[in-house]
Amino acid sequence: MNRRFFLSAIAIVAGLSAAPAFAADHAVEIKGFKFSVTELQVAVGDTVTFTNVDGAPHTATATDGSFDTGRLGNGDSATITITEAGTFDYFCEVHPMMKAKIIAQ
Repeated sequence: MNRRFFLSAIAIVAGLSAAPAFAADHAVEIKGFKFSVTELQVAVGDTVTFTNVDGAPHTATATDGSFDTGRLGNGDSATITITEAGTFDYFCEVHPMMKAKIIAQ
């Protein structure tokens, strides 16, 4: 009986450690013609919500085309999901001098 309990406990612990972690939501504000976080570390499966609190319209557009929030007006938000590992440089299409990156592991 003890051996069976011990083996069951090992199986349960092994199953728990193999379970995927919960995805996190990260926030990036666009204000003053800047992204509030210029280098964001995330995990695959996480989401990133971009919110424009500036008076001018902005986008968050990946240079490799992997994501694009579209044009966000004041108070607008858009959420993207990170689906693969890598470094994703992005910029504002309206104001190309605005740049940042997401690093996903």
